[in-house]
Amino acid sequence: MAIAPRLELRQGQSLVMTPQLQQAIKLLQLSNIELTDYVESELEQNPLLEREEDTVDSIEASSDISGDAVTTEDSTEPTASVEELMDFDSTAPTNFESDSIDAPDDALWEGPNAGDGTSAGPPESSSFSQSGQSGGSFDSELPNLEETLSDSISLQDHLRAQLTMIDDAVDRLIAVHLIELVDESGYLPEDLTSIAELLGCPESRIEETLALIQQFDPPGIFARNLAECLRLQLRDRNRLDPAMEALLENLDLLAKRDLTALMKKCAVDADDIHDMVAEIKALNPKPALSFDQVVTHSVTPDVLMRPKAGGGWIIELNAETLPRVLVNNNYYAQISATAQKKDDKRYLVECLTSANWLVKSLHQRATTILKVSTEIIRQQEAFFLNGVQSLRPLVLRDIADEIEMHESTVSRVTSNKYMATPRGIYELKYFFTPAINNAFGGLSHSAESVRHRIKSLVDDEPTDKVLSDDKIVEILKKEGVDIARRTVAKYREAMGIGSSVQRRRQKKAAL
Repeated sequence: MAIAPRLELRQGQSLVMTPQLQQAIKLLQLSNIELTDYVESELEQNPLLEREEDTVDSIEASSDISGDAVTTEDSTEPTASVEELMDFDSTAPTNFESDSIDAPDDALWEGPNAGDGTSAGPPESSSFSQSGQSGGSFDSELPNLEETLSDSISLQDHLRAQLTMIDDAVDRLIAVHLIELVDESGYLPEDLTSIAELLGCPESRIEETLALIQQFDPPGIFARNLAECLRLQLRDRNRLDPAMEALLENLDLLAKRDLTALMKKCAVDADDIHDMVAEIKALNPKPALSFDQVVTHSVTPDVLMRPKAGGGWIIELNAETLPRVLVNNNYYAQISATAQKKDDKRYLVECLTSANWLVKSLHQRATTILKVSTEIIRQQEAFFLNGVQSLRPLVLRDIADEIEMHESTVSRVTSNKYMATPRGIYELKYFFTPAINNAFGGLSHSAESVRHRIKSLVDDEPTDKVLSDDKIVEILKKEGVDIARRTVAKYREAMGIGSSVQRRRQKKAAL
């Protein structure tokens, strides 16, 4: 073949990931908090986007499920415009009218001195002139707003306040450094050699200072391991006897509930070992948790679900999680008419295109979440009616085939999205569980329902007859669940349930 340049015409197909398409895909997998942050950044960068403060009508879909027939009625069509979807009306009036109250005239005022020849005019603003009154006086003796706010004390502040117990300046400096090393549970690193090298002092001096600050409040603080933490608390209660020392040296036996071996180690009888274990349980293994300042945030659901009168379900998007943005076309027309430079016009066009695409992407995201949620509810209706034991196996392909979307789209939509149901708030991923075959050839069982059944069997087992993994497999197979013993062990360990030997010891210790 001759090697020479030539012209060829070829026809092919390829997927081009435009920036707009990448943005739409990115919005699908964002949680409501991440989406809010993203929209806020777009509002700061794009002058044609503005926030709509009015109430947004949510997208609502109701499903009437009767047998195998499913009918879905949307109050808002999927192809509706953004303005119809979000119910934006920037020209809506916001004036509020209220009945006016006419103040009494001076001549109509009748005070306590009316008719006695003295002044009968309206009272002066005594609430602003008399101190000590609660009528909004500026010079009252009431505390300021800042003085009424609660202030939480951190663990380090609480420990620094106790440094006055140490007289020596060097020991106080070492104590300050050790306070900074305390973790959120109240423990110190066990290696004091590196601390001594950093401070340039003997390790014995660190040990002496540590012994001083281990007397600080709360008891058990500055411990280097669990045994030392419990030992400090028992010493504070004056309960650290030789038997307790032996128990603290054999905490591994206590974790295994091997009370027989503990009685031999501690040289006590059964009653004494039960009293000692009760004292250990009354101690705090993490003494610093009372100063934990981590604020727990509740989950805000993206989808709201409630039963419908006469049967079926009402599914709607949570209006609080929907970004309220719109494109200000009037502002664009006004600015573009005065723009003279080519770069300015190009910038305005780019801003308009970006704003329109963002609103369209938000609309598409809301519609897709609603479609996926509606299909999940239709597929898992038995769960909402009967509970987790009726949860059926479900994979992404099942939902994708029904709503005619790709599995990757369904995966992105169900990530970090939550649904508020009559049975609680669940992540959309929760409803997707693998299948376990039926021993009798019937419908498969959901792995989540099998885990729930294993937990219920363990919770209901009698004290004198603890179920082994083989016994659980036998019971499940009688119920039609074809499962292996190693699978039962895996599910049991994932739920934090101990083996039959550990559970038997725990039940005996509880008695």
